[in-house]
Amino acid sequence: MKSFIINENDSGQRLDKFISKALPELPKSMMYKLIRKKDIKINGKRCEISTRLTCGDVITVYINDKFTSSPSDMSFRKCSGEIDIIYEDENILIVNKPAGLTVHCDNDHENDTLINRIKRYLYDSGAYEPAKENSFAPALCSRLDKNTSGLVTAAKNAVSLRELNKAVREGRADKIYHCVTYGVPPKKSDILTAYHKKNNKDNIVRISQKPYEGYKEIKTGYTVLRAKVPLALVEVKLYTGRTHQIRAHLASIGSPILGDGKYGDINANRKYGLRCQALCAVKISFTFEKDSHLEYLNGKIFTAPALSFESLV
Repeated sequence: MKSFIINENDSGQRLDKFISKALPELPKSMMYKLIRKKDIKINGKRCEISTRLTCGDVITVYINDKFTSSPSDMSFRKCSGEIDIIYEDENILIVNKPAGLTVHCDNDHENDTLINRIKRYLYDSGAYEPAKENSFAPALCSRLDKNTSGLVTAAKNAVSLRELNKAVREGRADKIYHCVTYGVPPKKSDILTAYHKKNNKDNIVRISQKPYEGYKEIKTGYTVLRAKVPLALVEVKLYTGRTHQIRAHLASIGSPILGDGKYGDINANRKYGLRCQALCAVKISFTFEKDSHLEYLNGKIFTAPALSFESLV
């Protein structure tokens, strides 16, 4: 038998979502069977899969101990402690990710990731205590490619994570990028529309001007801030958020990002000595709903430090 007392970071979740996080070794099919057989109870009473949890609820799971013995994952303590914090309060953390650092563990099972550095920082500062958490861990609300630098937001508690994810889904998280392109874009300013398809096998995307089967619409806005042919410093705003969207979309109009090894010009990259794409998420702001837990952030604009690649133009 295993019991959980629901805390603030657990509350508001559906029962099945909570159990999946709190008992990751338990197969979902078995979880649903336990609920049907009344072997999972809330406050000693039968419950439904969709029951929403509230602070103070006691969840009792009548199950073999082999599914309940998973210790807290503390591997984040082995990663680098280097982290560039742009903003922090009791709810969120905004950090400046360096190029070359992955945000999450990838197929190479790299432990030194941005989220692990954040967990280590919060653990060392006493803001995150894994042993006291049933289902929550600090999490990122946005992500960047490994070789893209810039601002990434993380939630320090569950209610903030829900609010941030909702803002992102509803287009109320405004992120601005700066990049240097090899080839000046055709217009001073434009909003580009095209169609995007990702090939998971080689992790590369294709851009089409026509809506073929399997392609999804993308929209990318840009403004040329200054140019020194053949280079241009470009500000970009995403209206959709697809994989490699900025890199592939700009490349499709003849203005690939300098330093981009996948979609860029290899000879130009060698000439300018860049090993990572000259692309950075430089600004982020939010518009949260009235009475939101994070409404106090409305009107604030968070900005990354000066970018070395901008001096090329």
